Amino acid sequence: MMNSDNMKLILAIIPDADRESILNALLKANFHVTCIASTGGFLRRGKATLLMGVEKEMVQDAIQLIREHSTPAIDPELKRAVIFVLKVDSFDQL
Repeated sequence: MMNSDNMKLILAIIPDADRESILNALLKANFHVTCIASTGGFLRRGKATLLMGVEKEMVQDAIQLIREHSTPAIDPELKRAVIFVLKVDSFDQL
C-alpha cells in the first residue's frame, strides 16, 4: 500500500459528446483516466464518468482541462460537468 496522504480521486461526470475531447486532453497531459459509460439527468442522456487518481497538487490542472475541453452550454442554467474531488484513504497498484 502506498502513502495516500497526497492522493485525491477525481470523479467527473461529463456529456458523452465531450468524452473524446476531454479524454484526449487529459491523456496528453499524462493523467491516467478510467472512463465508464453512464446515463443520468432528467432526460437520461448519455454520460461518461471519468475516474482519476491524482496528486493533490494536480487536481486544479485536471479540472481546468475538463473545463477547457467541455462544450459551452447553450443555456447558462445547464451544467456541462459535475466534478467530485474525494480524499483517498488507501491507494494500491497491483
